[in-house]
Amino acid sequence: MLFIVAAFLLLGLLVGTAAHIPVPATLAAAAAIGAWLLVFAIRERKHHRQGS
Repeated sequence: MLFIVAAFLLLGLLVGTAAHIPVPATLAAAAAIGAWLLVFAIRERKHHRQGS
């Protein structure tokens, strides 16, 4: 999952909107997305282990 975040960040830096905003803002957005994905993965794993 972190590989996907890194790949999207690199792609965004090269060709996307992230190329037009400062690097610290891009890194902050990447960290926020990564944290959201981590929380989502933990919640999903917890949900599936409970069996419901």
